[in-house]
Amino acid sequence: MGSLKQVIVLRRDLDMGKGKMVAQGCHASVSAVLETLKRNREIVERWVEEGQRKIVVRVDSEEELLSVYRKALELGLVAVLVEDKGLTQLPPGTPTAVGIGPADEEIIDKVTGHLKLL
Repeated sequence: MGSLKQVIVLRRDLDMGKGKMVAQGCHASVSAVLETLKRNREIVERWVEEGQRKIVVRVDSEEELLSVYRKALELGLVAVLVEDKGLTQLPPGTPTAVGIGPADEEIIDKVTGHLKLL
């Protein structure tokens, strides 16, 4: 197994403020780590030892976000879809972000390698 990383995918089409965008990315990151802990604690421990590498990328539509989410699941990756609670800027249930991993970077790159950095 190669190096581990986590990828956070954020929607740019929603015009979220910077703070909102950071919060949604944090929800995605923490949720994906918690889910990975349930499935494979050793992966998380190794990822922490390696420095908790995180990459944040962007998509420009709900459809693109959901496509990335589905592809990650199809490859057996831990992937979590964040849907906003609707308390501030967005309607309840709006998909805002996806957290993937931590997992082997070569596998994650099959899902997110083509996306641009945020």
